[in-house]
Amino acid sequence: MATVGRDIESVELTQQELWADGPPLELFREMRSKCPIHRTERFEEFPEEDGFWSVTTAEDIHTVSRDWETYSSERGGVLAAAGGFPLELAQAMFIGMDPPKHDRLKALFQRGFTPKRIAEHEERIREITRRALDRLEGRDTADLVADVGQPVVSRVIGSFMGIAEEDDALWAELVNSTLGAADPDLNPHGLQDAVTVYVPQIFENCQKLIAERRENPTDDLTSVLIHSEVDGEKLEEHEIVMGFFLLIAAGNDSTKATYCSAMRALMEAPEQKQILLDDPSLVPDAVEEALRMFPAFAHFRRTATKDTELNGQQIKEGDKVVMWYVSSNRDESRYEDPDRFDVTRKPEHQAFGAGGRHFCLGTALARLELRILIEETLARYPEIELDGRPQAVESLFLNQLKTLPVKLGPRAA
Repeated sequence: MATVGRDIESVELTQQELWADGPPLELFREMRSKCPIHRTERFEEFPEEDGFWSVTTAEDIHTVSRDWETYSSERGGVLAAAGGFPLELAQAMFIGMDPPKHDRLKALFQRGFTPKRIAEHEERIREITRRALDRLEGRDTADLVADVGQPVVSRVIGSFMGIAEEDDALWAELVNSTLGAADPDLNPHGLQDAVTVYVPQIFENCQKLIAERRENPTDDLTSVLIHSEVDGEKLEEHEIVMGFFLLIAAGNDSTKATYCSAMRALMEAPEQKQILLDDPSLVPDAVEEALRMFPAFAHFRRTATKDTELNGQQIKEGDKVVMWYVSSNRDESRYEDPDRFDVTRKPEHQAFGAGGRHFCLGTALARLELRILIEETLARYPEIELDGRPQAVESLFLNQLKTLPVKLGPRAA
């Protein structure tokens, strides 16, 4: 990533070549020290989109996250670039709302993510993970993204939502293609056409499931969305669809992303892997370190509702303000040697947000899935190692691998 000789303030963060191998971490490090509130003026792919302010330090992201009256999720959507995705659909998801509606709708979703309900799924999640690993029996190599991460997380969130197991792959493809629209492997239709191709499919498939649950309610989260009321009114059809998609998208992408990045880090630092093999009780700490270093989503965005100032930078009403978690989670003012993967670190981090109302409601489920995935993978294949170069998704939003080739090694007794 060549920034030598360039004025850091003039760098356009949206240049695709900067993201070819994942987030440009060296560039973010330079921004934190020289230009912590950085301006990008244009998008290569979407010339009609306005530029944005990048917020790169943990403290400033914490400030933006907790001040929803100044920095709105609803006014302009939650991504740096909408990419043609209709604003009214973004606003139908509670991550694209402001209080008071956000708080009321999020409370509805939280019924399905109580600690008690999550804990009740531990053995089921372990069974799903072991089944995926069983399918590797007799093989010398695998791709942890396609063979373990994706099928496990798809079945877990699918079981919460009431999706039939045979439909897991379909929903995973729709999620990957929509959220990873900038990646040519995930979205062969091209960036400009992604919304027109995939959003209608999402609506069509979701509406079929909604119709089934209206006829035959169950205790899954889809039924909760359909039959619950907010302020005495049931959700509109597009709100149900987008609420459904939000949970499916977060459940598919986030845990898969951090699991695969964690396994890569353990294989690249075998002494850290050995620490976990010697003391599996440290796996929860390794999960937190993986969440810190490899947050599943590189950013979320807010829109300024008034003229304001952030860390000395004047921001105008209507400006986009983008919070880069891939930067704040490696902030030198918070972490010693922040680019080193240390399973004993016990870090606080912003992978689930930086406080405030939009803190991720699926944290307990994500942590449980990650713990089980890492525990079971290492217990089954303690000598697992990389087998070639992993490939990152090309995206300003998704921070994840699309391939992770491994040699499994001998199965543990």
